[in-house]
Amino acid sequence: MADIKIYTSRYCAYCSAAKHLLESKDYEFEEINMEGNPELMMEVMQKSGQRTVPQIFVNGRSIGGYQELLASTANGEFANLVEQ
Repeated sequence: MADIKIYTSRYCAYCSAAKHLLESKDYEFEEINMEGNPELMMEVMQKSGQRTVPQIFVNGRSIGGYQELLASTANGEFANLVEQ
C-alpha cells in the first residue's frame, strides 16, 4: 500500500476538499498539520517547491495541492502512482 501524506493547516478549505476527495476514493492517508511548526513548513516547501497547503505526497513524491490531486484522480495518474 502506498504511503500517502497530506500536509495541512486548520481552516483550509482546500485541505478539507483534498481529504474528502481521498476519503471518497477509499485512500488511507496520514494528515500532518503544519500550524505552529515553521521548521516542518520549510522542509515541506523545500521538498515540494510550493508555499501553500495542502501538499500531498505519495511514497515521498510531491504531487502538489488540491488542484493537482483533483486532476490526477480524474485522469487515473493518482491511482497508477498509488499502485507502484
